[in-house]
Amino acid sequence: MKKLIIINGPNINLLGKRETSIYGTQTFDEYFNTLVNKFPTISLEQYQSNIEGELIDKIQEVGYSYDGIILNAAAYTHTSVGIGDAVKAIETPVIEVHISNTAVRESFRHQSYIAPHAQGVILGFGLQSYELAIQSFS
Repeated sequence: MKKLIIINGPNINLLGKRETSIYGTQTFDEYFNTLVNKFPTISLEQYQSNIEGELIDKIQEVGYSYDGIILNAAAYTHTSVGIGDAVKAIETPVIEVHISNTAVRESFRHQSYIAPHAQGVILGFGLQSYELAIQSFS
């Protein structure tokens, strides 16, 4: 059974409340339950933190033993050299995910410190971006 983890960065814990016109009304926990039911042959875990160092710690912790990481570093995508370096340092493949299409948002969101070290990038498909990332590991 493949073992995948979804690692979410800052403010993803506010899904369902935050900017619903961009991110929708469903919480991530609700959506995660949907994913677990949709992919019963994959061991799925999730982790979320608003703290950059905790995200780096989690990437390092799972980066040599899991089959894949789905990483939505949120705003840290565009600011954290440290998270980019953590992704570069590990062996586990990483798919960078974004709920919104960051390419059509503010210009600072066009830079990713993760993408150069990721296996791929999926953005702009709403929460379905996570599902597409899971499918990429199949």
